[in-house]
Amino acid sequence: MLKKIACAFAVLIALAACAAFVAWKWWQASVDRFAETAFGADGERVVEIPRGAGMKRVAKILMDAGVVAKDERRLLAMAKARGLDRRVKAGEFAFAGALTPIEVLERIASGRVKLYTCTVPEGLRVDEIVPVLEKCGYGARADFEKALADQKLIERAGLGAHKSFEGYLFPDTYAFPKGARPEAILLKMVSRFREEYAQADKSRQAGISLDMHQTATLASIIEKETGVAVERPRISCVFHNRLKKKMKLQTDPTVIYAKLMRYGFFDGDIRRADLEYKHPYNTYTIKGLPPGPIASAGRAALDAALNPMKCDDLFFVACGGGTHQFCPDYDCHKRWVAECQLGKRPAPARK
Repeated sequence: MLKKIACAFAVLIALAACAAFVAWKWWQASVDRFAETAFGADGERVVEIPRGAGMKRVAKILMDAGVVAKDERRLLAMAKARGLDRRVKAGEFAFAGALTPIEVLERIASGRVKLYTCTVPEGLRVDEIVPVLEKCGYGARADFEKALADQKLIERAGLGAHKSFEGYLFPDTYAFPKGARPEAILLKMVSRFREEYAQADKSRQAGISLDMHQTATLASIIEKETGVAVERPRISCVFHNRLKKKMKLQTDPTVIYAKLMRYGFFDGDIRRADLEYKHPYNTYTIKGLPPGPIASAGRAALDAALNPMKCDDLFFVACGGGTHQFCPDYDCHKRWVAECQLGKRPAPARK
C-alpha cells in the first residue's frame, strides 16, 4: 500500500514539475513575443528618464507615454533577462513610430538621448554667439557669460595665452542633449575650431608662417571684410602683402571692434576720431595684426588666411553688392573710392 502511495506521489510530483516547466516555457515564449512585438504609432514621443530611476519607474514612464504596451510584468522580465534593467541611462529620449520593447530599452541603455541642433553663423563675436545658443535652448545667457569668463575653463580649452574664447567658437551646426552644460558646449566649439584649423594647416601655402592664433586673427578680419567666397583669397593677399611691407592693415572691422571694446556698443558710424584713436585693435593706428580675433571665422576664411591668392594688390574698396575693387597702388585706390563711395567716374589711369 505504501509503495502504491509513494508511486502516486512521485507521479504527482512529476506531473507538477512537467506542468511548471510547460508554464515556464509558455511564460518565456510570451515574454519573447512581447519583446519582439512592435508597439507605438506615428509621431514622436519624448520621455525623460530621471537620474537614479529604477527599472520599475522606467517601465511606468514608458507605458504612460505610449512607447511600449502596458504590460509591466513582461517588460520587467524582458529587461532583467537581457540585463537591460542594470543599464538604465538618465536623459531625454525620443521615440517615433512602432518600436519593439527591446529597441526602446537598448536605446535607453546606450544613452542615445534626444539631440537639439543649433546653427552658429560665421562672423559672429562671442557676445553675438551667446544669444544664438540661448535661443537654441542650450542654456541661459548668464550661465554662458559666466563660463566664458572662467579663466580655468579658458585654460582647459588651451586658450590661456589669449585669455579669451573670442575667435575660437567655431561657426557650425551643433547637436547637444537637453541639459548640456555651457562648459561642454564651449569646449566642443573650440575643439571644432582646432579640427578645422588642422585641416587648413595641412594645405597652407609655402612661406606662410602664421601660427594658429595669428591665423584665427587674420581669418576673422577676412570673414568680416567680405561675405563673397571668391573674394576671400584676394583680400587675404592684400593683407599678406601689407604685412610683408610692414604697412598698417587699415581695416574697418578692427576699428568697429575697438569701439565695441571701448563703449560696449557700436553706433553704426566710423568717424575720423575713431580711425585716429590709439587702441590695440585699431589697425589704423597699429602695425601688424591686432592682439586677437575680432570674430569667429568659418572654414573658407581660415583657408584663405593660409592660402592667399597671388596678387600685387595693396588696397581694396567696397563697391556695391558686397563686392570690392582691388588696386596695387594708392592712385588706383583713390579712383575707385571716387567711383564706388563718392559716385564719381574714375579718371583714366596715369601712364
